[in-house]
Amino acid sequence: MSQAAKSAKRKSAGNLAKAPQGFTKEERAAMRERVRELKSAGGEREVLAAIAKMPEPDRSMSRRLHDLIKAIAPELSPKTWYGMPAYAQDDKVVCFYQGAYKFKTRYGTLGFSDKAKLDEGAMWPTAFALKQLTAAGETRIRALLKKALG
Repeated sequence: MSQAAKSAKRKSAGNLAKAPQGFTKEERAAMRERVRELKSAGGEREVLAAIAKMPEPDRSMSRRLHDLIKAIAPELSPKTWYGMPAYAQDDKVVCFYQGAYKFKTRYGTLGFSDKAKLDEGAMWPTAFALKQLTAAGETRIRALLKKALG
């Protein structure tokens, strides 16, 4: 092996040490939570327990979203999804809330899966940042849920 080839090999090995080491602690925890959910019965009690574990302000915002979603779309079944509150139709998640604390972001997220019928042309939003839940936000969420369910 030439000296240049040996040098390139050492450089390459050095770059591997700097490469990402896989999933973050939060991502691994979310995956473990998902495996546990697949083994459990789930349901509203589990969702309320997940909400109760959240720090503020995620806890109160998630609780308000839970009540809002149940009132607007009683046909959706509460369940947890990666440890977060989610709402499903025919066992397929339609929407979910991801607290800001989960991945240390500056806002929570109300997200919609591909099962939600939010299509608008060739491109549309499927997740919405929530820093607080206002009356205007609740009105928008009502409209989104109605559209999502067709």
